[in-house]
Amino acid sequence: MDAKHRVLKQVFGYDQFRQGQEAVIDAILQGRDALGVMPTGAGKSICYQVPGLVFSGITLVVSPLISLMRDQVQSLRQAGVAGAFLNTSLTRAQYFKALENAMLGQYKIIYVAPERLLTDRFLEFACTAPIDLLAVDEAHCVSQWGQDFRPSYLDIPAFVQKLPHRPVVAAFTATATPRVKADIQVLLQLQQPAVVTTGFDRKNLYYEVQHPKDKKAALLDCMGKYKGQSGIIYCATRKNVEEVCAFLQASGLPATRYHAGLEPEERQQNQQAFLFDEAPIMVATNAFGMGIDKSNVRYVIHYNMPKDMESYYQEAGRAGRDGAPADCILLYSGQDVTTARFLIEKGRESEALDEQTARQMIARDMGRLRQMADYCQTGDCLRQTILHYFGEQAPDHCGNCSNCGGVFQQVDLTAQARRAVLCVQQMGQRFGYGVVSEVLRGAETGRVEEWGLARYQGYGALAGMTDRQVGDLLRLLVRRDFLVVKEGKYPILQLGPLATQLIGGQQQVLIRQRVEPGAQSQKHRQKAAPNPALFQRLRTLRAQLARRQGVPAFVVFSDATLQDMSGKAPATWGQMLEVSGVGQKKMEQYGAVFLDAIAQWRRETEE
Repeated sequence: MDAKHRVLKQVFGYDQFRQGQEAVIDAILQGRDALGVMPTGAGKSICYQVPGLVFSGITLVVSPLISLMRDQVQSLRQAGVAGAFLNTSLTRAQYFKALENAMLGQYKIIYVAPERLLTDRFLEFACTAPIDLLAVDEAHCVSQWGQDFRPSYLDIPAFVQKLPHRPVVAAFTATATPRVKADIQVLLQLQQPAVVTTGFDRKNLYYEVQHPKDKKAALLDCMGKYKGQSGIIYCATRKNVEEVCAFLQASGLPATRYHAGLEPEERQQNQQAFLFDEAPIMVATNAFGMGIDKSNVRYVIHYNMPKDMESYYQEAGRAGRDGAPADCILLYSGQDVTTARFLIEKGRESEALDEQTARQMIARDMGRLRQMADYCQTGDCLRQTILHYFGEQAPDHCGNCSNCGGVFQQVDLTAQARRAVLCVQQMGQRFGYGVVSEVLRGAETGRVEEWGLARYQGYGALAGMTDRQVGDLLRLLVRRDFLVVKEGKYPILQLGPLATQLIGGQQQVLIRQRVEPGAQSQKHRQKAAPNPALFQRLRTLRAQLARRQGVPAFVVFSDATLQDMSGKAPATWGQMLEVSGVGQKKMEQYGAVFLDAIAQWRRETEE
């Protein structure tokens, strides 16, 4: 067994790497820079932790996420690895003590906030330490085109240049469009990096969009399906968080809250209550969750639509990190778009940007908002819509989203699509979705009359369709490259690269249309554990051990590990080590007590 597989098995308890992990690890071990674009839950941390433990020197992990640092260091220590973090959650005395220990070589993997890199004391340590690998987590933060731009990330190349020898630099992100991916390579000065993109598809996640008349009633209906399970409910504003949390508590549900308006002590207490499953329902703004390494989140519900697809993908992706089935449900209303517009405009006003840059940023953010709203209103496969946004092709039907449930028939929309594209062409490619839709439907609106739009040949060409149907068609044509959107203060539709072929009859537009709805969400799709009774007994034991040690339950074993354990029901140490997620250190810590519990369960069931 080679070194990387030995570390994977003995330290982390896994027999094989997940998709993309080994390619990144091999590049790093060969001394090459690397860029890993991998979805949340794909195991990015393994990509730098394994080579970090194979290398003889130290691995530095740059991360903006305090919670992630704490959770991952805690998990590393449980696995027998000496790790530490350096960030603002430490007191001055704690920080200097940790730095002193680092200088003495007591840590193998050190997490550090980007703001610390160029400070005198940290540079003094870094310039004398044997740093073999610099891993940059959440690397999209380096790009102004990313949704979480963080100026301190631009200091990373300067930090690397100050080191006596250049370590391997590896960057990782879950949410990079092609433009952001290019930015990461340039701005972090990666040298001929091995670029591994595993894809953005999280097959274990079920996606659903609802358009409820009463959001609170819809939320309560959802919560009835997740009794006793851990989940996150995201709200757009602090006010929504307070209202929703109070509503759930009044309904007898164990909910807590998190937003930037709370005192730090309360935020920390509420976060701990969630991590330890004392309050398994977290109601929060997007201030919560970045880097929360809680593997047993079974659902994420968005009470309000996020401002962009990157945020939605990242937040929804906090469900099902253990690979088991999980649900991602979005409760949409038109008011969400108005709220998001307000937050975008106010957010940019508060930043120190010149007027031209601010306008460009707002226009970019409004374009993202439009695409997010398109997702909420499309009748197409939701998974396909997400993957298309990130530049990936996907089948028209995934079978695991609310738009793909039920019975379908194939519908030919070629004639309607050709009329729509011709209309855009006839109108000079100067108008957006709303105006084009009004013309195609033959609407008698004020602007149609004022601007004389009824003169176009395409006026009324799709008179039998509703506004939503025409909007869905136009968005479909954008996704399939028959039309493109030119972004700006007022985005406009223009002909895409395949428009001429559609007009000339060389292209068809076929869709799958649902004729009978299917059952939705976890109620019909969540798979049971291999042995439900044993799984519940092992969960109870895990909770007891976690409380005794003062750590979250998933740090002992993940739900996925307990499911595998309940299915295999190991009777010996060797068999226990075959369970996914059971490494040598955890076997030493917990193997005997879990084997005893399984043996007791087996005796009871045989009686």
